Order: sequence, then structure tokens, then C-alpha cells
Amino acid sequence: MVQVASLFDVGSVTHAGRVRTRNEDSCLVRTDVGMWAVADGMGGHEAGDLASRIVVQSLDAIGMTDSAADFLAECEERLFRANQQILTLSRERQGATVGTTAAVLLVRDGYYACIWAGDSRVYLINRGGINQVSHDHSELEELIAGGAVSREDVKDWPSSAITRAVGVADDPEFEVVTGPAEPEDVFVICSDGLTRHVQDDEILQYAATQRAQAACDDMLALALDRGGHDNVTIVVVRLLMPRSSEPTRTPLDREPQA
Repeated sequence: MVQVASLFDVGSVTHAGRVRTRNEDSCLVRTDVGMWAVADGMGGHEAGDLASRIVVQSLDAIGMTDSAADFLAECEERLFRANQQILTLSRERQGATVGTTAAVLLVRDGYYACIWAGDSRVYLINRGGINQVSHDHSELEELIAGGAVSREDVKDWPSSAITRAVGVADDPEFEVVTGPAEPEDVFVICSDGLTRHVQDDEILQYAATQRAQAACDDMLALALDRGGHDNVTIVVVRLLMPRSSEPTRTPLDREPQA
């Protein structure tokens, strides 16, 4: 029987950066079940590091599920539980705002699912190109979507407030994207401490041409060389699995509602 961990080349790194004294990022590497995550505690708020750890610890309790659909459902349930835990923490701190982003990658049975809230990102590299699977839940992204500004105009835009997070509302909103996972696909999960310093084409260059851990280490070094103004967390996952025989439907898709 092929071990799940043997189907992936995985690397990870997390660093406080060159400016901040505390690392409020957390990451999860559960290659044994096909799950990886990055959580970025909300800067400027209390206990951001604790909030990100709550998300990671909640997800870490997931074991092997019966199906890909069950896997995704369990992941969502664990994120909702984490949300309630963080809300409780906020109440214990007399209403202080505590929260974190979350970006989770699941791979099972030849398909992937990306679930996220906030501006931590998931990229997919394949066929020589890079695609941002997630999109930022931020005020800036809303301005771009609404046509108020163009993407070309915001390359040097200052940090933008996020519009979704874990732990800031009783009913959190998560977004999910699913698709086929093919041999040699490379996923990059990262906090915005990377993307504020390293461009997409540079992420492509490092992650597509190196082993996963080397890519993580070199991208971190580049972000630090360019200032390291925020915590930096990176997880790189290269798929080594055989192509799925399922031609169209992804088992991570929701069943049609009656």
C-alpha cells in the first residue's frame, strides 16, 4: 500500500520577520492525511498568535476520513469550532478583537480543495504558469472588483484591511474552490508577509524549479532581504501522485440541493 506522505514533496517555514518581535503566524503540515494550512493572527490586535494556533490545533485533530467529501466537511466543521473558541477568548478578554486568517489546502483522491478566509493565499503552479486559487478577502480586493481601481494601479498600495477572518463573527464566511490535482502540480500556501515582498512570477520561479523545502527557504530569504516587514509563513506542496481516473466530477464538490 502506498503511503500518503510518499505522494508529496513538502516544505514549510515560518519566521517573525525583521521588524516584528512576535510571530503571530502558524502553519500546519499534515502530509499523512493530505492537509496543509497557514493562519495569520490579525496584526495590531491582542492574542493574534493564540488565534492562529487555535485554528491550527483544531485542524490538526482531523484524522483520515472515509471520503474526500467527508474530509472537506470535517475541515469546515473544525474551522467553525475554532471560530467559536476565538470568540470565547475575545469575551474573556473583555471584548478585545481577536482573529486570524486561514488558508487550507486539502488533497485527496486526485482532487484538491482550497478553503480560506482573509488574505492568506493559495497558489497553484502547473503547465508553466501560476494561478492564485484563492482571492483576498480585503477592502482593496473589493475596490478592484467594483472597478474603483485597477490591479495595475495598486502594486505599491499600503496594507488593506481584511473583510473576512476567523474569530470575528458568530457566523464566519469561508470560501471554497475545488479542482483536479495532477502530477507535478505545485501549491504554495502563504501569509501576506511573503506576498508583500515577493511577486507572483518570483514565487513561480522558486517553487517550480526547486525542491519544496529549498523553495520555502529561498523565498523566505528574499522576503527578509527586502525588509521582512511582517511575519512570513510559506508551505510548498508538490504532488507526486498518479493522475486520477475520474474524468470530470470532483468528489469534493457539494451534492446538488434538492
